[in-house]
Amino acid sequence: MSAIPDLPGNTLQSSEQETLKTSVAKMCKLKPNRFPGSHPVSFRRRDFTKLEQHDFWVCEKSDGVRALLLITFDSGSNTQAVFLIDRRNTYRKIEGFCFPHHADPRRSLGNSLIDGELVMAVDPETHQQTRRFLAFDCLVIDDQNVMTQALDKRYGRLKEWFYRPFSRMAKDPLQAFDIHVKSMVLSYKVSKVFTMDIPNLMHRSDGLVYSRVTAPYKPGTDQNIIKWRPPSENSVSFKLVLQLPLSPAWDDPGTPDPCAKPLFLLFVWLGGEGDAARYEHFNDMYVSDDEWEQMKLSGEKVDGRIVKVRWDPSLRHWRMMRFRDDKAQGNHKSVVNDISQSIAEGIEKDDILARSNAIRNAWKSRQRLPIQPASPVRQQLVPPNTGATPLPSF
Repeated sequence: MSAIPDLPGNTLQSSEQETLKTSVAKMCKLKPNRFPGSHPVSFRRRDFTKLEQHDFWVCEKSDGVRALLLITFDSGSNTQAVFLIDRRNTYRKIEGFCFPHHADPRRSLGNSLIDGELVMAVDPETHQQTRRFLAFDCLVIDDQNVMTQALDKRYGRLKEWFYRPFSRMAKDPLQAFDIHVKSMVLSYKVSKVFTMDIPNLMHRSDGLVYSRVTAPYKPGTDQNIIKWRPPSENSVSFKLVLQLPLSPAWDDPGTPDPCAKPLFLLFVWLGGEGDAARYEHFNDMYVSDDEWEQMKLSGEKVDGRIVKVRWDPSLRHWRMMRFRDDKAQGNHKSVVNDISQSIAEGIEKDDILARSNAIRNAWKSRQRLPIQPASPVRQQLVPPNTGATPLPSF
């Protein structure tokens, strides 16, 4: 299993970050301190109806670190700079990149903001690990805000204006990661994602993402972007708080026992930021004695961190997956309730595949095309790292 990559680059000083945040906010027409990225909602059984009523694309859901790639261009000095923006809205400067203009490679690409996921790709033969940025959308490209345009238009710009000119350049050894564009297919062709795309990935995937083709880009929670994970992979992020049990000793009853294994309390976020963030106890996390010993041996701080957990139906407890230091807060209570319902509904891969023919017929009906039986997926291998991917075809 591939590791989760750390974000590369040097974190900017607060004054430099504030300047860039103001510039990005102006580019995107948002408040300066807001992370401009969109966030999907969890797949619910009712979303099958949405997939039948509207045109969606689908792609694999990468298990990595969400980040936006910011490209700035100063026409006065003719200089280009590149940054990564994480979910905490922290800016890191990245060296070694040069993005040429789509119309003239001798010129530089203008101010752009690209949405993507940073993953750790593992070569199946050499087992060498490489950071890889998987771009899947854009908000601004070459000084043009495209957020109000439909996904198919934005995806076309992403490929033709951002990726294709860059892919033709020789790779600089100073580049902190590779760059690829995620492959997307029509929603009813989801079997291709399962049988051909995911098996040939060099990074870990934990589900699917459906995106509505005609929808604009919406920062924050977007009901037109739906993430599906199998119930065993569905996860939630909480703030982890350790609490020592009370001592049973007869000479010191009612005081915390420093030698005991603590309780692992999961607190759900109610809103607010920084010191004003509000949490309440939601549930507990199960940690075995061996896992607790490993935590102690690691020497890492545990209390107060954001932790990603999954529901273990055999133990009927939440189990730890990993820490999420890239997130300033855990999931909001409304999101946790939504994910909990998704877990309870237990939508499996077979449920997704079984509905794809109805989704296909509804799509064809909207286009007034002949409805035909779904053709079987050709079982052929797709070589990984194929570079730019074609637009989804109708």
